[in-house]
Amino acid sequence: MRAISKKLGENIKKIRIKKKLSQGAISRLLGVDKGYISNIENGKKNPTLATVEKLAAALGVSADELLK
Repeated sequence: MRAISKKLGENIKKIRIKKKLSQGAISRLLGVDKGYISNIENGKKNPTLATVEKLAAALGVSADELLK
C-alpha cells in the first residue's frame, strides 16, 4: 500500500509543478490544509477516492492519470 501512496504523491507533485501551481493553491481549491497536500505528496497520507477525484479536477487531469 505504501508504494501506491508514494506513486500517487509523486504524480500529484509532478503535475502540480508542471502546471505551476503551489500546494497552497491546490489546498484552497480543495478546502483543505496545505499540510494535508504536502502529506499526500510525501506518501504519508492516503486520500479517499473522492479526494483523489477532487485533486484530479483541481489539476485538470483525470483521476487515473494520478494513479498511474
